[in-house]
Amino acid sequence: MLKITLFFCAAFSSATVFASEGAELNAGNTSWVLISTALVLMMTLPGLALFYGGLVRVKNVLSVLMQCFAITCAVSVIWLICGYSLAFAEGSAWIGGLGKVMFSGIDRESLTGDIPEILFALFQLTFAVITPALIVGGFAERIKFSGMLVFSDAWSLLVYSPVTHWVWGGGWLGEMGLLDFAGGTVVHITAGVSALVAAIYLGPREGFGRVPMPPHNMTMTVTGAGMLWVGWFGFNGGSALAANGNAAMAMLVTHISASVGALTWMTLEWVRFGKPSALGIVTGMVAGLGTITPASD
Repeated sequence: MLKITLFFCAAFSSATVFASEGAELNAGNTSWVLISTALVLMMTLPGLALFYGGLVRVKNVLSVLMQCFAITCAVSVIWLICGYSLAFAEGSAWIGGLGKVMFSGIDRESLTGDIPEILFALFQLTFAVITPALIVGGFAERIKFSGMLVFSDAWSLLVYSPVTHWVWGGGWLGEMGLLDFAGGTVVHITAGVSALVAAIYLGPREGFGRVPMPPHNMTMTVTGAGMLWVGWFGFNGGSALAANGNAAMAMLVTHISASVGALTWMTLEWVRFGKPSALGIVTGMVAGLGTITPASD
């Protein structure tokens, strides 16, 4: 009888240990962030590529698509080598350390919260990819491919990784209490300011104001915009890093903001020019999505 009692006690203890170990990694949260990672990557390829590709002239469509693909590949490798470490490893208030170079110390068992750290690093990689790709719109049709690639790679290391550390990696902006749920500062302010500076530095396209430069294919642009809208659910909702109320709230307000932005821009065009346009409605949609991002939870 004593042996049977000891056996059941041992079995119960083992089950309790396994249950507590299993509770450390939340399968539901992990699944949601896996899905969100794929959604955010879709925002760049093919979403942003199609969105920008449809807005340029015919001769530059393939160039824009190639730029988005090349940025995705190059920044992914940079993120693996040292970008993630500079953003999220322990360091100073200004820059992360080199403790996670080449994902050092990260394996299948490493956790960030209750999801695998390797998944967190991959989710953040998709943010690192889309941010320099956003800048492509600022110098479309006005820069050589080699110059674009060098600029994007350098920008990823010198701007994106440090600012990410400032806000999300324990840096000085985070310590001051800056709130940025899904990238209003890290992604949109950095990309927006950089695109503006690049556009001013390079100047207008040759022939701008003298030669008609209508968008090449608005069907491509609207298709890309639709992918951006859907992908943004992962962008904002996934930033909760959990399948919870924050993620649900982020998805709801993301959708409503996109809808209101699109309708507002469309209405203003309708009043001013007598008819709405496809370009106007997708521009309003993107404005709504970008605006709600930092406080979407």
